[in-house]
Amino acid sequence: MSAQSDPPKQGGWRGFLRRLTSSQAELEAAELQEDTDRAGATPIASCGVRQRSCVAGTLRTVTLRPRGGAPALEAELYDGTDVIDLVWLGRRRIAGIEPGRMIRAEGLISVQDGRKVMFNPRYELRGVKGE
Repeated sequence: MSAQSDPPKQGGWRGFLRRLTSSQAELEAAELQEDTDRAGATPIASCGVRQRSCVAGTLRTVTLRPRGGAPALEAELYDGTDVIDLVWLGRRRIAGIEPGRMIRAEGLISVQDGRKVMFNPRYELRGVKGE
């Protein structure tokens, strides 16, 4: 038997009680943060402005909103820490970009109206939440 004790496991009674007393929103946020780690992405809350970043999470909303007379597809991405708006200029629709879809996106982060925005990001469709 070794003199060192093993680190406590995340399961057990503590994990059960934490899951029991946490709200659904807190549980979903924690799950999204784990997915972000697995995707090799940076938490949105940690992303700096005017930095190239890779983010991952679930699309909450997808909206067609014209910008300067041209179509623009906007999607709100949530990763459990914060949200970022993904905007594809000149696009009305992109196959697979729909609410509930998990994606990984990469691009330059800017701020508009106090919100983080990534224009024309490279993206990878990851799956649908709940699958």
